[in-house]
Amino acid sequence: MPNENPFFRRFSTYKEPSNRWQRWLGAAVGLLALAFLVYNIPWVHDRLAWRLDELRAGVGRFFNPPQEAVFAPAEPAVQPTRPATFTPAETAVAATPFPTFEPLPPSVMLEGVTFVTQQGRWNYCGPSTMAMALNFWGWAGDRDDVAEIIKPGEDNPGMDFIERGKKDKNVMPYEMENFVNEYTDLRALTRIGGDPELVKRLVANGFPVVTEKGYYEADYRGIVDWLGHYLFVTGYDEGRQAFIVQDTWDKNHPGENVDSPYDEFLAGWRSFNYLFIVVYPLDREQEVLDLLGPWADSQWADRHALELAQQEAETLTGMDQYFAWFNKGSSHVALFEYVDAAFAYDYAFQLYAALDDETYNRPYRMMWYQTGPYWAYYYSARYQDVINLANITLSTVDGQVEVLEESIYWRGLARRAIGEIDNAVADFRATVYLNPNFAPGWQQLDELGATP
Repeated sequence: MPNENPFFRRFSTYKEPSNRWQRWLGAAVGLLALAFLVYNIPWVHDRLAWRLDELRAGVGRFFNPPQEAVFAPAEPAVQPTRPATFTPAETAVAATPFPTFEPLPPSVMLEGVTFVTQQGRWNYCGPSTMAMALNFWGWAGDRDDVAEIIKPGEDNPGMDFIERGKKDKNVMPYEMENFVNEYTDLRALTRIGGDPELVKRLVANGFPVVTEKGYYEADYRGIVDWLGHYLFVTGYDEGRQAFIVQDTWDKNHPGENVDSPYDEFLAGWRSFNYLFIVVYPLDREQEVLDLLGPWADSQWADRHALELAQQEAETLTGMDQYFAWFNKGSSHVALFEYVDAAFAYDYAFQLYAALDDETYNRPYRMMWYQTGPYWAYYYSARYQDVINLANITLSTVDGQVEVLEESIYWRGLARRAIGEIDNAVADFRATVYLNPNFAPGWQQLDELGATP
């Protein structure tokens, strides 16, 4: 006979929901376990891992916006003892005459270009673009052959090749040039301070050009971000006022034979000091040097870049003025004028801190691609500024603090200089873990008698 005690009725009706919640909890745990097992099926993991990484990175950016990380020098800037600009009398190469060239045709589109995408890989515009440049001259390798040397990724045998390279955000121009000169029968040279007419002249004479430039893309909030990117220039058209480029980042548009309007191209090229790389067969080297004219002399090119940066620093505003002052510092670094470079970078970082635009984020990725400030501050004995700048730069990488081997390396050098040997060794070990082919890190470990 049922117990009619009111308390018992309340108690008995309370137990039933409790059992129901236990069943729900058990089902949820089971589903989570099943989802974990399914996620770790290789083909499922390959399809979903990057989406989860993007979600995690987006959450990290939301709570710690990288554009709000601003570097301020810890040590007072020192005004150079001489002007940071130069006059023709100060350099022996300033008087180098420009040779007379034949008029260029109104349009050129080189044949024999095989398009290579970067899709299916992470931060692969460098290897993909260089593969195109090499393939143009008959090299039989592919983008992964390039990446195995210049973008090998983490030293983790448990990961496949694509996973190892995912964290590597950038390939430096010197790494691409070295790959060509050391691992192929072709040759490459890099210069700064280029101009559109020079690019057209090279292309018109059969030499496509690799350029490094900035471009803009809306982030997850609709605010425009600045990023670095390589393009392969294989033609131009004066009627359309555009270069014809191979753009490995073809996610939203065809990347093959894309028009890059001259004004947009120049604006993006500015943020990398008008840097370009020419790949060519060794037996045509003199032809390339003749087409380069005064740019054949690397010191002249560096001085020319400095003069151009000075002109733009005085005439541009906003983000473009920041790029101009940064270029001024980079040109001084190329000329081994480190105190002048440090002063220019100090002012560039002041301009950076003052950038305030609701439509555009600060170009916080700048130090992912260019390391000139480290050179300037380190060789001006401003070691704490090297450490601070490296820490701020590393904090901008989607929460993956220890990722950029170049920044970690310079932090290690500065730590070594101030006597923090254990911390320096830890940094150098991190560099060769992130990039087993990073020779400077190995050299420092060897000098310190440390194992990886």
